[in-house]
Formats: sequence, structure tokens, C-alpha cells
Amino acid sequence: MEITIGMIGTVSALVEREDTALEVGSGSLLVYATPCMVALMEGAACEAIAEAIPEEKTTVGIELNISHLAATPVGMEVRAEAAVTAVDGNIVTFTVTAYDEAGKIGEGTHKRAIVTAQRFLDKTYAKL
Repeated sequence: MEITIGMIGTVSALVEREDTALEVGSGSLLVYATPCMVALMEGAACEAIAEAIPEEKTTVGIELNISHLAATPVGMEVRAEAAVTAVDGNIVTFTVTAYDEAGKIGEGTHKRAIVTAQRFLDKTYAKL
């Protein structure tokens, strides 16, 4: 299968206390943390192209430009969607959007690089 423009991925989660800015260290309030929203968006991007990635390959996030538009309380469900907007060699670009039960909470763009998993790990751990 080939990665094509328009492929879409969606993931969702229930906001728990451990997903809050207070708990992850990105703020002082019990509201859904921006880093958790980012992770959800990245997960949606991975989901969008998962079936098109060969077994020995994976993707790694290389760029993210997002706006966190609205706060979400603990106990509410959040959902992220990612759509492929460009493919340039091993770089895949996505639009990403996040929602809670009341509406849109975040949006932006994300890029992922397709890499050979073991080679990537070997190079990374060679730093030690």
C-alpha cells in the first residue's frame, strides 16, 4: 500500500488526572495538557498511515506546529484527527485537529519521517 494524500487517522482518549497540565508539569491546572494533546495528534498521524508502512519501518515526528485553542476538563473524551496533505520522499505532512465533546480544542500541522526502525535505534543508542 502506498501513502496517499487524503489518508485519515483518528484516535480518542478519556482525559484522566494524569493527562493534566498539573500532573505532566506543563502548567498548574487540572486541565488537559498541551503535551498530551500533541501526543494524541501524533497518534492520529501514525494511525493514518499505519497500514502503508512496511514492517521494518516506522515513523518519527520531526516537526509540529499547533495551537491549543480551548481547555478540556478531566472526565471529558478527546479525539484527534490527522489527514495526509503531502508526501515528499520519506517525509509525510499532516493537518491535525483535536476536539473534545464541546468542540475544537486544537489544530495545526505535523511532519513525520519514515525510517528503518532498527537503523534508527542503532544510531540513537550509539550516542551512549
